[in-house]
Amino acid sequence: MPETTRRADRLSGSRYGNRPTMKDVAARAGVGLKTVSRVVNGEPGVTPDTERRVQEAIDALGFRRNDSARVLRKGRTASIGLVLEDLADPFYGPLSRAVEEVARAHGALLINGSSAEDPEREQELALALCARRVDGLVIIPAGDDHRYLEPEIRAGVATVFVDRPAGKIDADVVLSDNFGGARDGVAHLIAHGHRRIGFIGDMPGIHTASERLRGYRAAMENAGIPVEDGWMSLGATDPERVRRAAEEMLAAASPVTAVFTGNNRVTVTVIRVLAEHSRPVALVGFDDIELADLLRPGVTVVAQDAAALGRTAAERLFRQLDGSLVAPERIELPTRLITRGSGELPPAG
Repeated sequence: MPETTRRADRLSGSRYGNRPTMKDVAARAGVGLKTVSRVVNGEPGVTPDTERRVQEAIDALGFRRNDSARVLRKGRTASIGLVLEDLADPFYGPLSRAVEEVARAHGALLINGSSAEDPEREQELALALCARRVDGLVIIPAGDDHRYLEPEIRAGVATVFVDRPAGKIDADVVLSDNFGGARDGVAHLIAHGHRRIGFIGDMPGIHTASERLRGYRAAMENAGIPVEDGWMSLGATDPERVRRAAEEMLAAASPVTAVFTGNNRVTVTVIRVLAEHSRPVALVGFDDIELADLLRPGVTVVAQDAAALGRTAAERLFRQLDGSLVAPERIELPTRLITRGSGELPPAG
């Protein structure tokens, strides 16, 4: 038996080791390398019997075509990167899926990872994806300085930011109307008679958190309601911090009669706190949450379309890649107030 055939047999039987090559397939099938190439790439000029022998060798060896080498010859890797804040956050599930579906429609593979809200980790991940020659990046930024991406963008890496804008560079961004959505949610509480309304949000340095706080302030100002310092709390979204903030607002000398929560994680913790509270307190949350309609009362929310954010960002990315876009744009998608009961409760007492 020829040495190459013996090597191919060892490859097919080993668990680990070098991957089989087209040379191994050619040796096993008893044909030339060009014949294997024609079969692998679906090119004409191969007899049915020869094609069958080559395919049998491919199946026996577990050979897979090296797409990375093929696409690199065309100048593209047919892959894009997605940098998320937190893979465990339910908000990012539909967003990621939408990006993946657009990528798949363009024949591209999606590679994603999480920054864990750490700017250094975001930079490390984004540059690692660039080092692997992705064609473009969709980034939910954790940091506020993205000048580290300027060399990559100049080199042709298409880049779109989503949910939050880029810092210190001019780049495409797709956002929800965080200011308008929060303003409308708080105005809804005011329309139901509330004047002492608390706001519990995320870290103040995060764009979405600051915009939602701005919307809260605008609604209160428009209604002529002065805001007390104890009605606002921004910080980490861990349950302990959020619970403490909610309990302090509810136990104050002039307790709040309603709470507006700045994102889904905050909302879940506040629901638990309100369930333990004897007095009914109205609630409107930014971001929809699973089973919100099954609670009693159902949770009124300002919903943003995470899938539309991802889809719009990905479509924008591929338009960059095909050369049909020139100047970066800021695209803002509307939010939607969904009334279910908790935001319609009147002030207690």
